[in-house]
Amino acid sequence: MSQHIVSSIAELEALYLPAPGAASTVKVTDRVTPEYRRLIEASPFAALATVGPEGIDCSPRGDKAGFVRIADEKTLMMPDRRGNNRIDSLRNIVRDPRCAFLFLLPGSGTTMRANGRAHLSIDPALLESFAVDEKAPRSVIVLEIDELYFQCARAIVRSELWNPERHIDPATLPSPGQILAAMSENNVGGEPYDKAWPERAKATMW
Repeated sequence: MSQHIVSSIAELEALYLPAPGAASTVKVTDRVTPEYRRLIEASPFAALATVGPEGIDCSPRGDKAGFVRIADEKTLMMPDRRGNNRIDSLRNIVRDPRCAFLFLLPGSGTTMRANGRAHLSIDPALLESFAVDEKAPRSVIVLEIDELYFQCARAIVRSELWNPERHIDPATLPSPGQILAAMSENNVGGEPYDKAWPERAKATMW
């Protein structure tokens, strides 16, 4: 099997010819342009990628459109809203600043990628500026941009992500309660967990 493994950059580049054209390279910048600002401010969802001693992690983050604030042309800020307190991504950022955001825009094939180095801020005034329903986040992820660029629509088009006819009926999938019950020999989760989830989420959204 080893003969079928790509083991050098030269081999990899030879596999993917022709080399990237201008449209794949001129789009990359190290700061927020007016056009990129419009895309970031329109996005209500981003995947947060981090890396730490245990490996890599990718976490979904969503909020009202524009929830990632453009502090200046080199800096993005993402509030850390309420969750389960696992803080996997935050642990990674504290130990290794390498970080990336991948923005999705509902209905659009275009996505945005922001790569850089992050730190966590707990400045009281900054936290309060992100408050929703008088509830501030416990921390804010501050990303200093190294690279910023849009991604073409092929992945979204191939997946038909925004096509309602391709949406999956949740009833055909295992529920969170069912997954927890299976993983815990029915000690956690189950039908009570699923039934309580809507009200629990509503009460702890922010």
